[in-house]
Amino acid sequence: KMATEGLKRPHEGLGAALVPAAKRLRQDVVLAQKSHGGALLPTGPPRTSALLAPVMLLTGHEADVFCTKFSPSGDMVASGGFDRLIYLWNVYGECENFGILKGHAGPVMDLCFTTDGSTLASASTDKTVALWDVETGSRIKRMRGHTSYVNSCASNRRGPQQYVSGSDDGMVKLWDPRQRRPTQNFSNIYQVMSVCFNDTSDQVFIGGLDNEIKVWDLRRNDLLYKLLGHNDIVTSLRVSPDGAYLLSNSMDNTVRMWDVRPYGPPQRQLKLFRGSQHSFEKNLIRCSWSPDGHKVAAGSADRFLYVWDAASCRILYKLPGHDGSVNDCDFHPKEPIIVSGGSDKKVYLGEVQ
Repeated sequence: KMATEGLKRPHEGLGAALVPAAKRLRQDVVLAQKSHGGALLPTGPPRTSALLAPVMLLTGHEADVFCTKFSPSGDMVASGGFDRLIYLWNVYGECENFGILKGHAGPVMDLCFTTDGSTLASASTDKTVALWDVETGSRIKRMRGHTSYVNSCASNRRGPQQYVSGSDDGMVKLWDPRQRRPTQNFSNIYQVMSVCFNDTSDQVFIGGLDNEIKVWDLRRNDLLYKLLGHNDIVTSLRVSPDGAYLLSNSMDNTVRMWDVRPYGPPQRQLKLFRGSQHSFEKNLIRCSWSPDGHKVAAGSADRFLYVWDAASCRILYKLPGHDGSVNDCDFHPKEPIIVSGGSDKKVYLGEVQ
């Protein structure tokens, strides 16, 4: 069978000899074709977004990029990192850097936009969480209270505006931007690497050095339950767009999906995604959901960005380009675009199908 591959059986009248199959012309090698007006039209995979090119490289950071986030409108990307600065970029056109937010005295570890996109929160190793007015680029508020590096911050999706932050001091703090001090505190004993609100903003998920994901009930100010399964530090937590599932990334080189619906089953772990790596650098590598909840993505220390199918756990994309650990990624809220930031100081915008 192997010897006859690529050979066609001839018409019955020609005897039983095998004739070589005619070679097909490769269509994808054609670079451009003439349109009716005589202008060159690019060919290749059909475009799926309004990005200027299928891949855009954003350069300007002077050190490792730790966090990248799209604004809720999808017109802007914010990135922060070791150079203590937060860069604001246009998503469309030439992807110009139109703003730099200065004020942190240490590396920027995490970023999050409010639901309306008017405010950006940033967590830093200078032990503070800062709130920035996106329109003017000015700092509105500086939330002090942690006694060590702040690794993560998140804003709630609904209800009065609140923020949560997690720190190396083992504390998780709930903040109301109208008040000076944190409104609630939760002591975790071990360092906290990642925090996020649930969909209804009455629970906070906490991941840290003890390999556990804890669920903090804000109304009772008490631990509700734990999600056990990871065998190493939990570096990232993200709630799905519909609020039913939680995605977690860990230094055990797995990304896991959990059922966090109220009155859920006792065994809450649903899916396990493999491929993305952590390394001796011990970076807090983050994960992300697509807006329809059908895809999940995570950075990786092997310089690739991994995108999986959420239902089958199959790797859909292993995106190259970075020359260092890919530390954060985020899906565009409206279009099939993904952003990633890495230890190579680069931020990439890429189009996916």
